[in-house]
Amino acid sequence: MTNQKDIADKSRRFNEENGVGILDTLKSLFVRAPEPPQVRMQAQPEAMPEERRRRARINAREGTRVLIIDDSKTIVTVLKKFLRSAGYETIEALDAEDGLVQLRQHRPELIFLDIMLPGMNGFAALRAIRRDSQTRDIPVIMMSGNEQAMEQFFGTRIGADDFMKKPFSRHEVFFRIERLLDDDLVPRRATPRLSEPQLEAAS
Repeated sequence: MTNQKDIADKSRRFNEENGVGILDTLKSLFVRAPEPPQVRMQAQPEAMPEERRRRARINAREGTRVLIIDDSKTIVTVLKKFLRSAGYETIEALDAEDGLVQLRQHRPELIFLDIMLPGMNGFAALRAIRRDSQTRDIPVIMMSGNEQAMEQFFGTRIGADDFMKKPFSRHEVFFRIERLLDDDLVPRRATPRLSEPQLEAAS
C-alpha cells in the first residue's frame, strides 16, 4: 500500500522535474485562484405608475367678490392669496360686526365665515345674514378649527351652505367653491333657504 512518504517523494520529484518549488506548491494549495470578472446586469428601472389625471379645476367667473370674516390675520391672508391668484376679488373683516358692514356695502357673491369670533360669533352673524332679505341668498361657507358634528349640524340648520375645517389647503378652498357654482359659474345657495320663523327658533 502506498504510504504518505511515497506520495511526498513522488510529488517532490514531479515538482523538481517540472520546475515547481515548494513555495509554488504551497501557494497552489492555499491561495485561491482569482475569480473571472462577473458581468453586472444593470437593473431595469421600474415603470413609473401612470400619473393620476385630474380634471381641470372649475373656478367662479373672474372678478367674483368674496367676503372673508375671520379674526385670524393669518387665515385672512392665506385665503386672500388663494382667491386673488385665481381672479377673485376679496373683502376682509376681522370680526362679525365689521363683516356685516362690509357685506351691506360691497354685496359679495360668496362669504367665508369663521365660527369662533370675538363679540358676535359666526352663528349669530349667519343668522343676521339669513334674516336680511338683501343678503339671505348669498352662499356661506363656515370655517372652524374644531370640526365637531354639532357645529356642522347647527351651522347647516341655520343656513350654512358648506363647512371647511382649518387649517385647509388650496385644493380644499376651491373644492368648496366649485360645489356651489351654477352653470354660469356663479356661487349659489346649496341648501333650501330657511324661513324667518325657523331662523328665530334656531336662535
